[in-house]
Amino acid sequence: METKNFKHNDCLNFAPIDVAKGICRITNKTVFIDTPICPAFSELAKCRNCTHFVNSKQENMGICTGLEKENWTYANLVATTCAGYSKK
Repeated sequence: METKNFKHNDCLNFAPIDVAKGICRITNKTVFIDTPICPAFSELAKCRNCTHFVNSKQENMGICTGLEKENWTYANLVATTCAGYSKK
């Protein structure tokens, strides 16, 4: 898995506190979002990681084609409960 572009907020083990930091559920320590990820990284399901996400020309926006009706969506939207999510 290519992880060089991931941040802590892309990890399933990250619990956000505010816009800059959160708590790692593995270590129970505060971590900043843009610090390097750890070996315990577990990719969080987000729209940008879905096979049904089609990039648009707008930054951080795209179209979801995996549900009954195509809709605009944010690339960073968490998709853990999405019925149409399929990991790339």
